[in-house]
Amino acid sequence: MAQIATADLTIAQARRSLADAFRDAGLDSPELDARLLIGHALGFDHAALIAQGSRALDGRETADIHRLASRRLDREPVARILGVKEFWGLTLRITEATLVPRPETETIVEAALAAIDAGGARTRAFRIADLGTGSGALLLALLTELPNATGIGTDISRQALDTARGNAEDLGLVARAEFTHCDFSAALPGRFDLIVSNPPYVKSNDLAMLPPEVRRDPQRALDGGPDGLACYRTIVEQSRRQLKAGGHLVVELGAGQEPAVTSLFRSAGLSTSPARADLAGVPRALTGVLPQ
Repeated sequence: MAQIATADLTIAQARRSLADAFRDAGLDSPELDARLLIGHALGFDHAALIAQGSRALDGRETADIHRLASRRLDREPVARILGVKEFWGLTLRITEATLVPRPETETIVEAALAAIDAGGARTRAFRIADLGTGSGALLLALLTELPNATGIGTDISRQALDTARGNAEDLGLVARAEFTHCDFSAALPGRFDLIVSNPPYVKSNDLAMLPPEVRRDPQRALDGGPDGLACYRTIVEQSRRQLKAGGHLVVELGAGQEPAVTSLFRSAGLSTSPARADLAGVPRALTGVLPQ
């Protein structure tokens, strides 16, 4: 970082310097991280960074960039530094109470929409529950695709619910989304056409082995108990009573969890098909159907 602690660099030179430092530190996407952080520090989008690449940085700008870069080198995720994350094309605010939505979680949205498409038009009225909603990512993504759907997001963290509610307001979805403080679906009334969840599924003893960026997520949003399946058991038990006949339950899986979670679904009377894989080929989204 010493090489950027000067006001003599241009924007383009600072981007290269920062990317080199991130690459040397073993970060996965050094060029992208450098672009996002410098853009954030300067208030520039990608086009502006390119257009003004030859402009020299002043002392204040250099200090701001150095501060953000130091946080990233401390393995703080870029999304937490920026306070926002894109998910399903939506810009979502995140806080210390929420997970950072990850690309593989979009597989749940894909699986849920595939199940809905198999039954008819997306313009039908649906009632959706998102259990452990966090930033509201799953619920809000689905509401943007299903124009006549309404939904409830639940979370045990009131701060997370405040974040999700703010995201719903930002996206103009607050009229169709409500948020309830409870453990998964414990306090939800009525029955639902679709229940989705990205539950905690990391084995308790494996938490310390997670990448540093992931360990910054709230622990209770990661810890799935000794075998990683504790939250699935709760969700399946509750959802069996709260799905409408023909309704779908879609959950995110950790690597290697498909057989165990499939067994839980089937023991509760839900029919299943093979899990939908994410872009890395990992079985990621398991769908269960409550028979008619």
